Amino acid sequence: MANVAVYDMSHNQVGEISLSDEFFNVEMNAGLLHQAVVLQLASQRLGTHATKTRGLVRGGGRKPWRQKGTGRARAGSTRSPLWVGGGTVFGPHPRKYGFTMPRKQRRLALKCALSDKVRTGDFIVLDQLDFEAPKTKAAVKLLSDFGVNAKSLFITADEAVNVERSTSNIPGVKAITARGINVYDILHHDKLFITKDAITRIEEVFA
Repeated sequence: MANVAVYDMSHNQVGEISLSDEFFNVEMNAGLLHQAVVLQLASQRLGTHATKTRGLVRGGGRKPWRQKGTGRARAGSTRSPLWVGGGTVFGPHPRKYGFTMPRKQRRLALKCALSDKVRTGDFIVLDQLDFEAPKTKAAVKLLSDFGVNAKSLFITADEAVNVERSTSNIPGVKAITARGINVYDILHHDKLFITKDAITRIEEVFA
C-alpha cells in the first residue's frame, strides 16, 4: 500500500492515508483506457442525423412519361436517386453509436486511470471539501493555495451543491461524485482533488 499525504483546504498537511493497491497501484493498460474513452464518447453521440430516401421525399407520384415510344430511358418517378431532387441512397439514419464493454474491463480501466494519477503525483487527497456558500472565489482560492492552474477534477463522496456551483464558472474545472467517476474525466483533467470519504466510497462501490 502507498501512503499519500492528506491536506486541508488551505494546503496544510493534516495526516496520511494508505491507498489500496487493488485500486491505486494497477499496471497501465493504454489499450483498455482507449477503449473505455471511446465507449464513453460514442455513447454520448446523439446520432440524430438523417436523410430522406425516395419514399420520403416530396412528389414523384406520377410517371414522368409513358414506358415506350419516347426514345428515352424508362422512368417511374421523378424522385429516383438518379434525378435532381430525388432520394438519397444509403444515407445516414438515426442510430446509436454506443457499444458494450465487459464490466470487469470497465472497472479495470478506471483503476488504471486512478493509478496513473497517483504515480504522476497529480492525486491530491483532502480531509474534506465543501464551501460555506456557492462562491467561485472560494474555489479559485483553493486552487491558488495548492499552486494549481491546470484543469482540475474535484471528487466528493456525496453530492456537494456548493462545490459544484463554485467550480462551474471556472474553465477546465469540474466537480463530480464518487459514483460518477469515469475514465474520460480522470484523463481529461491534469489534477485530481479527492476527499478521504470519496476514496472509501470508490473502494466500496467498485470493489
